[in-house]
Formats: sequence, C-alpha cells, structure tokens
Amino acid sequence: MAAVLEKRLAAVLARTWWMLLLRGLLAIGFALIAWLRPGISLATLVVLFGVYAVADGVFGVFSAVVGRKDHEHWFVLLLWGLVGIGVGLLALRNPGATALVLVLYIGLWAIATGVLEIVAAVRLRKEIEGEWRLIAGGIVSLLFGGFMIARPGAGAIGLLWVIAAYAFAFGLLLVILAFKARSVGRSLAAATG
Repeated sequence: MAAVLEKRLAAVLARTWWMLLLRGLLAIGFALIAWLRPGISLATLVVLFGVYAVADGVFGVFSAVVGRKDHEHWFVLLLWGLVGIGVGLLALRNPGATALVLVLYIGLWAIATGVLEIVAAVRLRKEIEGEWRLIAGGIVSLLFGGFMIARPGAGAIGLLWVIAAYAFAFGLLLVILAFKARSVGRSLAAATG
C-alpha cells in the first residue's frame, strides 16, 4: 500500500514539477527583494508577501486539483493553498495594519513570556540551580518585547528579514524538489514507455 501511495505522489509531483519550480523561484524572489531593497517601505514588503502568498496558494490549489485522482489526501494540499490565498488577501487588504498588528502581538507575547520567566525563576529559586539563567532569559524577552512595541517599524523590518530568510530557504528547497521530481518523472516515463 505504501509503495502504491509513493508512486502516486511521485506521479503527481512529476506532472507538476514546473509548479514547484515557480513557487520556489517566487519565494526566492521575495526574499531577494526584501534583502536587497531595505529602503522599500514596510507596506510594500507586506504587499510583496501578500502577492507571494496568494500566488503560492493558487499553485497549491491547482496542484491539489490536478492530483486529486492520484492521491487520496489531496484535500490537505487544497486546504494549504486556500489558507495561503486567505493570508495573502488579508495582507493585501491592509498591508500597514497587517505588519503593525503582527509586530505588536509579538512584542506583547515576548513581554508576557519574560514576566512569566522571571516569576517562575523567583518562585523556583529554592528548587532549581541556576535560576539566574531563567531570569536572564526573562529580561531578554522583556527587552525584546519592549523594543518591538516601542519601535514597531524597525521590529517589522527585522521580522520581514527573518521571513525573507525562511522564504529563501523554502524556495531553494522547492527548486531542488522540482528538479528531482522532473527527473523522477523522466524515469517513470522511461520505465513505462
């Protein structure tokens, strides 16, 4: 059963290898723009992310629909694509608010985490050794959260750089997978024909 499932998945990937390549190139393009154009406004970077997320979602939906007969769990890829489209459309609808809300949320989360780390260290100081490490971690979390809230623009640019690093790595892996899928497709075609 597992071998049949693997062959079906390989067949789907082999047929749509070019879509993996496009998705990977889009992700790498987004990352390069974010890194090479740091003067671009935050809203523009969020719009670029929104466009990427929508395009990636559309490709995911297309791959799911094309592969629905070959893979019984095609709906997972469909759901992934639809979520990407939804996130992209939200980012495109209000890019300034999207970035600001995300940065403020992360800042508040970091502050709450820092406070809880410090409280835990103080309460557990008799039961654990090296509680100062937990306090130091809490202080770092508080400082990070405070920076994100005090300077949301700088925090958002930093966050987008991290997202760009992820997009670059993800895109590179998709490009590699695309060429591997193309080679598997050629091997399958040679074996059957």
